[in-house]
Amino acid sequence: MMSRVEINPLKGMAIVLIAVVIPFYFFASCSGEKKEMVEVTFDPQTSYTLKETNIETFIFDSGITKVITPTWLIFGKAAEPYWQFPDGVYLEKFDTAFQLETSIKADTAHYFQRRNLWQLDGNVDISNTDGVRFETAQLFLDQNKGTCYSDSFIRVTKGEDINTGIGFRSNQNMSEYTIFNSTADFSVETQRRTDESDSIPEGKPDA
Repeated sequence: MMSRVEINPLKGMAIVLIAVVIPFYFFASCSGEKKEMVEVTFDPQTSYTLKETNIETFIFDSGITKVITPTWLIFGKAAEPYWQFPDGVYLEKFDTAFQLETSIKADTAHYFQRRNLWQLDGNVDISNTDGVRFETAQLFLDQNKGTCYSDSFIRVTKGEDINTGIGFRSNQNMSEYTIFNSTADFSVETQRRTDESDSIPEGKPDA
């Protein structure tokens, strides 16, 4: 006796329709998702390869330099590798006998490794062992040539004497220096008296 199998055509169509609709719905759901592509690029000139914080260390290269800084960034992959000190730096320069030659403070600094060159910027304040103080907005320290130089305004205070100018050059320990385009040469006492004469006494109205 033969078995009889009945096929309901409507039921078959329903199965086919479900099979078609489900993949389409899945595709539509996936294609509706918002995807954000984030492109990460590495610029060797502006992307540091190493960051150190709260540093106090010595550098032994053409003399001895003590470095104290809150932030030290190293750009080792730049075309000209350099270090950056964005949050200020304090340097002490020593001779080979470990005798202090100069102390230097600056708001920011860069050190170019291949040229062994320091660029100090913003409120650069230097003192040598003779008690001479140098103040300027920018100073370069070339350790290969053993020279310091600046094209900015500079103020040099030695005891009671103050000398100012535009442009400056000296040896590395700041013991022999030349100030260019000198604008003034006066004593601290003279400056104090000038400041007092220029000031308006408290409580006195302007004329």
